[in-house]
Amino acid sequence: MDGTSTLKAAAAAALALLAAGGVIGPALAEDDAALAAPVAATTASEAPAELPRFAPSAEPELDPLASPVAPLAEAEEIAEDIPDGVASWYGPGFAGKRTASGERFDPTEYTAAHRTLPFGSKVRVTHNGRSVVVRINDRGPFHGNRVIDLSQAAAEELGIRRAGQGRVELALLQS
Repeated sequence: MDGTSTLKAAAAAALALLAAGGVIGPALAEDDAALAAPVAATTASEAPAELPRFAPSAEPELDPLASPVAPLAEAEEIAEDIPDGVASWYGPGFAGKRTASGERFDPTEYTAAHRTLPFGSKVRVTHNGRSVVVRINDRGPFHGNRVIDLSQAAAEELGIRRAGQGRVELALLQS
């Protein structure tokens, strides 16, 4: 008989003995009963206290001043820089007219016209350290060396309304 067959036979015999209620290994002598005492069942008075049951905790209260969510203005991520240049603005004369996106132009909103950016794109426009975020909703500008046409509100916020135009930096934001 080879070694594998011997191991299989020994394993089968051990399983049969366990199934019949026997023990594997030397039987305990009467003197060894003291060693087995800690394993013996405890009386009801010595029974361990019931284990605590799991109860889900309540949601933690959030401190509104220590919110983990940054304000939108701080959470903006730049998707890509786009070419800088001169910005102009268009305002009251176009109020209520349809833009290339189909919506009506409102000079009080922060919107802008760009030649190629998709409608709905958000662009951060910066002039002399002041920034606004505008939404592209129109096409243009189509004259001069300008890169973007701003609404009156955006131009006012940047400080270029009075001059009519100004050099700006542009950054396309992730939506």
